[in-house]
Amino acid sequence: MESVNGLFKTECICTTVFHPGPFGTLADVEFATAGWVDWYNCRLHGSLEMLTPVEFETHHYEALTREPALTK
Repeated sequence: MESVNGLFKTECICTTVFHPGPFGTLADVEFATAGWVDWYNCRLHGSLEMLTPVEFETHHYEALTREPALTK
C-alpha cells in the first residue's frame, strides 16, 4: 500500500499532469484523484501479465466459471 500512496503523491499531487495548477478546493483534489485512479486502473501492469486490472480480473473470473473439459 505504501508504494501506491507514493505513486499517487508523486504522479498526481506533486505534478500538474492530472490538474492545471495549485489545488484551491477539496473538489480540485477529488477531481485530480478521480483522473489518476482512472489512469492507474487502465494502464498495463507487469505483475498482471501486461494486462490492465480489468482485463486480468475478467480472465480470472472466466477461468473460475469455465466448464471443465470432459475426459474420456
